[in-house]
Amino acid sequence: MRGFLIGSVRSGSGKTTVSLGLMRALRRQGCSVAPVKCGPDYIDPAFHAVAAGRAGVNLDSWAMPPATIDDLSGRATAGADVVVAEGLMGLFDGVGSEAGRTGSSADIAARLGLPVLLVHDVSGQSSSAAAVVLGVKLFDPRLKLLGVVLNRVGSARHTRLARSAIEGIGVPVLGALARLPGLELPERHLGLVQAEETADLDARLDAIADAVAAAVDLDRLLQLAPPLRLPAAAGLTRLAPPGQRIALARDAAFTFLYPHVAELWRQAGAEILPFSPLADEGPDASADCCWLPGGYPELNAGRLAAATNFLAGLRRFAATRPVHGECGGYMVLGAGLVDAAGQRHAMAGLIGLETSFAQRRLHLGYRRAKLIAATAFGTAGATFSGHEFHYASVLTTGGDAPLAEVSDAHGGAPGPEGSRRGPVSGSFFHLIARLD
Repeated sequence: MRGFLIGSVRSGSGKTTVSLGLMRALRRQGCSVAPVKCGPDYIDPAFHAVAAGRAGVNLDSWAMPPATIDDLSGRATAGADVVVAEGLMGLFDGVGSEAGRTGSSADIAARLGLPVLLVHDVSGQSSSAAAVVLGVKLFDPRLKLLGVVLNRVGSARHTRLARSAIEGIGVPVLGALARLPGLELPERHLGLVQAEETADLDARLDAIADAVAAAVDLDRLLQLAPPLRLPAAAGLTRLAPPGQRIALARDAAFTFLYPHVAELWRQAGAEILPFSPLADEGPDASADCCWLPGGYPELNAGRLAAATNFLAGLRRFAATRPVHGECGGYMVLGAGLVDAAGQRHAMAGLIGLETSFAQRRLHLGYRRAKLIAATAFGTAGATFSGHEFHYASVLTTGGDAPLAEVSDAHGGAPGPEGSRRGPVSGSFFHLIARLD
């Protein structure tokens, strides 16, 4: 098995385009491609799975203990020919100062021994690109720079100047991509429009793969990538399921549950029973717990408010069994949601939360949560890592008891977050791993 991590010095350099193109192109050559996404991201991995034809995994050096990274990477890459990991933000961008635990893509590359394929946007520069590449090569002695793919080259002369300068410092240039008008994937406020909502996704991915395969020397890339010795899955990762039979909301409004979370629940013996609130389906009456993941309730608030069977079924379920909501799911458990146009939509009313998107405010970052009281997914005092990413404003929590004491990654004092009312709980916190 060989592999590499695709990184860049900043967001917007073309990592996702190159990652998807390489995954699909290598798959078309007959390789079994194991996709990996660094950091907290729900949307890119869904595109990875379609491009590679194989489910991937998120790996996160801040949120996951090293043993968890080893275990999940072993599970996700078993039997693969090539591991293609996509970084987040800039290659070295993270939080905190604990060595190897900053949340950066560089930490994952170093932990797994993945060399870095640098995607470098050379618009506005030519020979100066070599200075940037040299900085990347020297900045972190843990990493090996496999090569560079130039992105947004303007001409053959532009490519020649940048290539000559970079190869002059001993770094191979493995390809050069011009601007690719018409191949951009559509975006919205939390990132790309979700894979399941993207029309003609396979055709789009094939077009991206055609462009990347024509511009990048795939054979040389694989020859330069060293053999990997990733750890075998050791069964060390534990994330207790919230029930034996879990009713899991799953449609375009509820998609933000990490694949490894559901997989660990299954491996612990739980059965997952998906249902679609947008199709006006309620949770399975035979389940003993209901979980509403995050997603895009703000884009579907009218349909959810009109889904009478879903709302009535959820209320009946919550009368006797635990229900938990994360972020978007938390908002749906509340009394009401005000959309971007200022219209209020009644939600389930199982907690007193009222949220609004009329005045957007970004909430983003890693979180650690310590449960204040026992819930379906943990005892009082249990500690979890996760993150928060949304634009909602809280109008009121309705006086419900908080779910957890939550702190950020920057040393801020913990504060009460989330809501509890009987067997119903929720928060803006997205679960990644258990830490205690």
